[in-house]
Amino acid sequence: MTRPIAVLGGTGPEGFGLALRWAQAGETVIIGSRDAQRAQEAAAKIKQRVGQAKVSGLGNAEACGASDLLILTIPFEGHAVLLKQLKPALRPGSILVDATVPLAASVGGRATRTLGVWQGSAAQETAELVPKGVSVIAAFQNVGSEMLNAEGPVDCDVIVCSDDPEASKVVQNLAAKISGVRAIDGGKLENARILEQITALLIGLNIRHKGHAGIRVTGLPAAAYQGL
Repeated sequence: MTRPIAVLGGTGPEGFGLALRWAQAGETVIIGSRDAQRAQEAAAKIKQRVGQAKVSGLGNAEACGASDLLILTIPFEGHAVLLKQLKPALRPGSILVDATVPLAASVGGRATRTLGVWQGSAAQETAELVPKGVSVIAAFQNVGSEMLNAEGPVDCDVIVCSDDPEASKVVQNLAAKISGVRAIDGGKLENARILEQITALLIGLNIRHKGHAGIRVTGLPAAAYQGL
């Protein structure tokens, strides 16, 4: 049986793009949203683009209850509030992948800067807020929504950081299902703060050069790249 992937905040550009890519890869996807109707509409749009897509839409809490593989793709201003709301629905043994970036734009600042987070990163904040037994992974911060929603392979590597090696492997395999993506073990969850800062750098490059920049890591042994 295919393990469903619940994309929380899946009606936004990043979440929708990830849901689209996994639907294209044949995965079962649940789009979560504060508004279940919006989630259902987003699922219908994916079905229009992907024939025979296995995708549905639910409220965020219902999506948590329907899967133990969760992808968090929401703006940072709603990060802590949503996690506190979802805490009763998060089950021990679940994997929660946090793609959140604490951009200063969330409080009226510049998108090319990150906010200081007391715990060190948005992902580390998540680890403090979820119930015991939920594995938190940092990944997908550096893959732009423009690339995910465009046609063709995604020209970007995904670095995966976690304190749970087994959960990290699950997410590396998940990332590698996206055409063009290679997944790389990036070490412990504390390294998430570096991934978040790289996102701000990429946004600045895109603004300056009018492009859609991603990252590629070169020079590692072939075994380091999941998805080759």
